[in-house]
Amino acid sequence: MAARLQELAPSSAARGWVRSWSDDDGATRARAVFAAVFGDGSGDGSGDDRQGDVGVWAAPGRVNLIGEHTDYNAGLCLPIALPHRTYVALRPRPDSVVRLASAQAPGETWTTTLEDVAPGAVSGWGSYVAGVAWALREHLVAQGADPGAITGFDAAVDSSVPFGAGLSSSAALECAVAVALDDVAGLGLASTDAGRAALAAASIRAENEIAGAPTGGMDQSVSLRAHAGHALLLDCRPGLDPVDSAEQVPFDLDAAGLALLVVDTRAEHQLVDGQYAARRATCEDAARTLGLDSLRELADDVAASDDPAGALAVALEKLPDDVARRRVRHVVTEIGRVRDLVALLRDGRPDAVGPLMNASHASLRDDYEVSSVELDVAVDAARVAGALGARMTGGGFGGSAIALVRADQVEAVADAVRGAFEREGIGAPGFLLATPSAPAERVA
Repeated sequence: MAARLQELAPSSAARGWVRSWSDDDGATRARAVFAAVFGDGSGDGSGDDRQGDVGVWAAPGRVNLIGEHTDYNAGLCLPIALPHRTYVALRPRPDSVVRLASAQAPGETWTTTLEDVAPGAVSGWGSYVAGVAWALREHLVAQGADPGAITGFDAAVDSSVPFGAGLSSSAALECAVAVALDDVAGLGLASTDAGRAALAAASIRAENEIAGAPTGGMDQSVSLRAHAGHALLLDCRPGLDPVDSAEQVPFDLDAAGLALLVVDTRAEHQLVDGQYAARRATCEDAARTLGLDSLRELADDVAASDDPAGALAVALEKLPDDVARRRVRHVVTEIGRVRDLVALLRDGRPDAVGPLMNASHASLRDDYEVSSVELDVAVDAARVAGALGARMTGGGFGGSAIALVRADQVEAVADAVRGAFEREGIGAPGFLLATPSAPAERVA
């Protein structure tokens, strides 16, 4: 059913549907960009950059079913990998030069050397790519291995993950590069879940320390560790063994006659403008005020209490202002909603999760204040049109919303959202279908 929905729903690009690509199509597209910029894969004619054939690797974007702004609070979250992927055609070089091209930045070649990559030293979209190489070299040094295994490279990118939609296009890029460099360097990390956790950690360092976006680790973890047909329950407490930090939770939409509709509001979504960092800092300050290492500790204490609401109220009274209280209330209750939603999925009741999605959106809108007019319109319109539940997904401040709908109501709900945007004078939204998909891998 999922494949059939992908065929039917995006029947008209003019109506805003964004199709995922087959891996063959994605590889062809990435190789075409590579050939146009760097040659056909046999070198540029000088012989100085030949270092093997051009391979293609891909990694998915993601949507988070529930558990927003919990990852950097050592909490729980429940993302799935999208069928929409970023494709990277890459050829290693014998030197330390990094040259990058992208179909999303035509006419631009981003260039640096590995020696020049360091926190604060590079900028632009290429910092997400070069940052992964830097982080993997740092990983090798920490393991007592030779960082020279990671050499320079030429790479070309194309992607079906909508940019700026809150669907983790940056993590998809990082993780495709991570499995590519792992493969060409012969590190073997992608062959085990623990190794994939190490690749995720390197991708997180690239985004935090080189690209300068203080995000949590959810996006990279699901892009590298997801399983098709499953949601990934991530426990983001630091220091956990990788095996204990992730659990596959069956999420079979087809069997339940359901579909997960993603609405890209096409409102500008940026996590590096200070809003995200401000909320993270508020949470960290609140944890220190409460004498805790993270707000996860408070969430666990509240969950174990005979009077959870009372226990939370007592903790909130210790915080210095209403903003901190609202931020903390969101984090603690959101972690609880993750637990409740997972319990429903394990009980084979995916059609019962809608109220939890609705409550999550209300909390993100009112307590965490990361929603937007566009997100609220999308969520409200989807619910009125029959969605079982709907919420914003991702960091917020624009981006995307998700709606759990009956499979035969996909077009009706999308039409309702489209009509609501038109009535509100908002630019037309985009749509895609999220089926729990496979992780980063080599595709050609």
